Amino acid sequence: MSLRDWLWIILLGAIWGCSFIFNAILIRELGPVWVTSLRVAIGALGCWVALFALRKAVPRNPVLWVQLGGLGIIAYAIPFALFPLAQAHLASGIAAIINALTPMVTALISHFWIGGEKSTPTKFTGVAIGFVGAAILVSPALSHGGSSQLWAVGACLGATLCYAISLNITRSFKHVEPTALTAIALTGAAVVAMPVALMSEGLPHITRAETWGAAVAIGVLSTAFTFQIMYRILPRVGATNFATTTLIAPISALILGVTLLGETILPIQLLGMVVIFLGLLFIDGRIRRAWQRLPA
Repeated sequence: MSLRDWLWIILLGAIWGCSFIFNAILIRELGPVWVTSLRVAIGALGCWVALFALRKAVPRNPVLWVQLGGLGIIAYAIPFALFPLAQAHLASGIAAIINALTPMVTALISHFWIGGEKSTPTKFTGVAIGFVGAAILVSPALSHGGSSQLWAVGACLGATLCYAISLNITRSFKHVEPTALTAIALTGAAVVAMPVALMSEGLPHITRAETWGAAVAIGVLSTAFTFQIMYRILPRVGATNFATTTLIAPISALILGVTLLGETILPIQLLGMVVIFLGLLFIDGRIRRAWQRLPA
């Protein structure tokens, strides 16, 4: 991949790392289905504003709308609800490790997906190294960590599976303009999520300003902005390479904790960051190419 693509992946991973903080704020007053409903609804609104501001054409094919709405349910509505649901009952360190499994799950799904990218031993090695780095990064949280219910672990695994499947499905929509794709997919997710939220959790009652702030931030920044960028670079970098954003997310969460919450970074967490960077170099193929250039 090019340096520009890697910079985009690092930026998106950093922003999505902030989503864990936003979720933690939101679940103080909202149920998990309302968290995902607000996120996809605000995100969809932001994408429609961008669509009309950029004067992009709106697809008129009703079949395409149904297909993109289905993609939105798999890519957004389900996983966006599963993670906050699990975070209410699961040690945060374990949730971060499971989220970091996304590249590995994506590599496996892509390898067997019809028309998907076949993974090389080098890429599988890089994914495994990245996961080890993520585990090292959150190991201090695990050592202090609290009980974790089995069903919550399963919910996080279900979310990573949704991400892996949706990344591969998205390849079939290369012909759709990214802004329109994101707007329609998020709208489909909102149309499904909001009635479910009303039926399962009733009307939301928000009293804190930080809850509204987190809702706007996760909707506009972590959803509307990031997914428009995602659909623009995904055809170039492939599903497995793009999934490495989930290896970046724990790093941004740590940095955010230091700058905003006064937390400290331990030496073992710095080691985890280095190991993650090593895994990214393996996935990118730079280490393999450097090895091949060495004299025999």
